Amino acid sequence: MASDIDARLSQLRARRKGEPSAGAFLKADSASGGHFAMDAAEIEEWEKRGTSNQRWTRYAIGAMQAVGKKYTEVSERTGERVASQLRDRLTLAGINAEFKLQGSVPLDVHIKRVSDVDVLAITKDFYTYNTAGVQALQGGYTSPSHRTSGGVLSSLRQQVEVDLDDAFPAAKVDKTGAKAVKVSGGSLQRSVDVVPAHWYDTKEFQASGRQADRAVTIYNKKTGETIDNLPFLHIQRVGSRCDSINGGLRKAIRLCKSVKADSTRDIQLSSYDMAAIMYHADMSALRLGQYSDLAILSETQRHLDALYRDPIAAGRLWVPDGSRVIFDTSEKRDWLLYLSVEMDELLKNVYQENFSSLLSLGLSHDVQRNLVKTLQV
Repeated sequence: MASDIDARLSQLRARRKGEPSAGAFLKADSASGGHFAMDAAEIEEWEKRGTSNQRWTRYAIGAMQAVGKKYTEVSERTGERVASQLRDRLTLAGINAEFKLQGSVPLDVHIKRVSDVDVLAITKDFYTYNTAGVQALQGGYTSPSHRTSGGVLSSLRQQVEVDLDDAFPAAKVDKTGAKAVKVSGGSLQRSVDVVPAHWYDTKEFQASGRQADRAVTIYNKKTGETIDNLPFLHIQRVGSRCDSINGGLRKAIRLCKSVKADSTRDIQLSSYDMAAIMYHADMSALRLGQYSDLAILSETQRHLDALYRDPIAAGRLWVPDGSRVIFDTSEKRDWLLYLSVEMDELLKNVYQENFSSLLSLGLSHDVQRNLVKTLQV
């Protein structure tokens, strides 16, 4: 963990208020009705928490807060704008498509004001389905198409690349990504990753009809492989669990993402994996976050430490959509260790700031954690 808390606070503010390197994105936010400089000067609520001597405490609290609603709305509208332009152009090319947001923005666990937006471009002209599902067994689907997922998605990818060039001539269109085409700059206030896809009707979707149970198949341009994902089930399950405890789970996920972003250690856990890890934390402990933000820090530190110390238990944990175990590679255990150590050090610094009179007692880590959990700052 960086020893310079001033640098860490500066990095946190830069993410939440817009990084100067973002260039055109920072000229103005239409949602704010004013210029970026005015928004950047705003003092957020977390910046007023604690005293000038409680900077680690302030950082911990700020690191878990949601990005301002108006900036999230700008991200969503930018994604919708790109989708609208693509929809019309794909139609002219004979492709009927619909568009859905996925990832951190719709789940509200993004940690940057200027967050990239993930947009699924889903063709409606082709889909696949599980032949063991109830609708399939009842003859609810037409005869299988002679086209393949790879062929359909490869063609869709090529058309998306052409249409993004035409729709946003002043923007940069990066076509090198394996699964997404990135468009950024120009008149766009956010970078948008467009992921070509088609629907895959799972057994669960055929029985329930819920969008959360419907999968999408995406395409890897570099390998030609197709991959089935359940992005809406992930959002639904994480969001519902968080809502049931009044917001503590999203705060814990943002805290992990922020600590990773500010760490000098090699932590390559994805946002998806960190959300999955905290999905299995003690929800009764995270529920206390509605009364004390630092209870979120306490449970996050405890949970990460417990998982690293018990690799067998950690190895049994599945991602929220049930598609795979979380720790499916050996490297992820190392990354878990680095994230856990970062959270250990953050908790220690917060404890030392707030309980200086107890430092000589040499209290155990468990006692320190429980004391931090009770803090009202």
